Parts: sequence; C-alpha cells; structure tokens
Amino acid sequence: MGTSTEELSNDIARTRADLEQDLDALQDKVSPSAIMERRKSAVRGRLASAKDRVMGTGHGVVGSGQDAAHGVSSATSNAGSALEDRVEGSPLAVGLVAFGAGLLIAGLMPATKVEAEGAQKLMDVAQEHGQPVIDQAKSAAQEVGEQLKDKATQAADEVKSSAQDSVERVKDEAPTGSSSESSSGSSSAGGGNFTAS
Repeated sequence: MGTSTEELSNDIARTRADLEQDLDALQDKVSPSAIMERRKSAVRGRLASAKDRVMGTGHGVVGSGQDAAHGVSSATSNAGSALEDRVEGSPLAVGLVAFGAGLLIAGLMPATKVEAEGAQKLMDVAQEHGQPVIDQAKSAAQEVGEQLKDKATQAADEVKSSAQDSVERVKDEAPTGSSSESSSGSSSAGGGNFTAS
C-alpha cells in the first residue's frame, strides 16, 4: 500500500514536466506575437496556394489531382474558392473576372460632378464637330432620295406606256366579230363541241 519516496518523486517530476509542456503550449496559444506569426504563416500559405492554382504548378499529375480533389471539397463549402478553382491555371481568366467585377462596381457607383461635367463637355465638342458631318449626310441622303424619286417616276411612266401599248396591240390583234364562235355552237346534250374530222 505504501509507495516509496522515490516513486513519489518520479511521479511529481512527471507531473511537473507535463504541466510545463501544457503551460508552454498555453502561453504559445495566447501570446500576441505567436498569434500574429501563426496568422501571417496561414495567409502566406493561402496566397501561395492561390498563386499555384492560378498560375499552375509543376507538381505533376498526382499533385494536380490532389489539388483538384481539395478544390472540389472546398467548392462546396465556399463560393469564393469555387471561383478560384474554375480559373485554376488561367491568369487571363482571372484578369477578365477582375475586370468584369471592377466594371460592375463602377457601374453601380453614381457619377461624380466632375465626371458629369466632363461628359457634358465631350457631348458639346462632339456636337460641334459632328454637326457639319451630320448636315452633309442629310443633304447627300436628300439628293439620293430625289434622284431615286425621279428614276422611280420615269420607270413608272415607262411601265404605264408599255402597258397601254400592250393593251392597244391586244385590241388590234383580237378578232372583231364573235358570231362565228356562237354559230358552230354546242347544241348537243353533252355540252361539248364536236367537229368532223
């Protein structure tokens, strides 16, 4: 039942060592410098991982397969990481996505007073320099319209005179008497014309 003092001393020494390790771990967890160091290393790791996904890595097929498997599992948990996975190894796609996001954000922001004034000045300059071009285009369109109207009128007159000539020709060529057609007649019961051959 009794324990020797040596066993008790060893047990106390082990307990002290365990407590020392626990205190060191606890101090490491709550120390502000250790917290900052852990956060910095985590951010560096994420940035390196994102860079590898976007630019591609030289790990080979196994590494990219593992990255893809990791990407699939993280895509279900985070929509932002799903976008990263879709553009993996494609810096051009990343640039286009960033440009589109910037354009969308810029479109949602209201125009500033300076931008509105600049747009108005641009409109005034465009009207000032563009008005002569517009006037020339209108006059050219009117000239073309008048020429087309004249040509259409001439063509209509030609068609009209041609139609009148055709009517006159048909009248001249048509037989004037229709008595010969009615005398050869159709007096039979069947109603058909019979000619002797």
